[in-house]
Amino acid sequence: MEEISLHILDIAENSLRAGAKKVEILVARDRAQDLLKIEVRDDGDGMDAETLSQVRNPFFSTKQKKTGLGIPLLAQAAEQAGGGLTVDSEPGNGTRVTVTFQWSHIDRPKMGALAETLLTIIAGHPDLSMVYEERVDEDVFRLDTREIKNELDDVPINSPAVLEALRGMLEDGMRI
Repeated sequence: MEEISLHILDIAENSLRAGAKKVEILVARDRAQDLLKIEVRDDGDGMDAETLSQVRNPFFSTKQKKTGLGIPLLAQAAEQAGGGLTVDSEPGNGTRVTVTFQWSHIDRPKMGALAETLLTIIAGHPDLSMVYEERVDEDVFRLDTREIKNELDDVPINSPAVLEALRGMLEDGMRI
């Protein structure tokens, strides 16, 4: 995966497979520290110590395939760009994946189509509660699907008109 947005999608899909009902995606850029930090938290099943110890192993997967390349590739990309990756998880308490990159590093992957990634998650999983928060220094943009659903009454969040409105909100609010 060459774009950070695709890694975020992969982690969110892992969260959903683990039974998450809520996923929080936090993206923060600190210009003074030349740092990009991304955190994905969920309330899914979590992982036991043995599974957690294997998340960086590309030949380990809890899915029906023989490899699990998402986290190992993200960890490698982060390390090549002066950052790192941590995964915290416990059974019954969800999972938190935190990844950092040196913003100005020549090997930092591009963010990619992050708005489209978020819309894909929302459209494909309309019952999911998703929070997206983006911080650039002191500026904060936040989108919470629970708040939006409350305003929509009986209109599905994944209806075309709502998704188009969300696209506009995301494109207007995103600064990374």
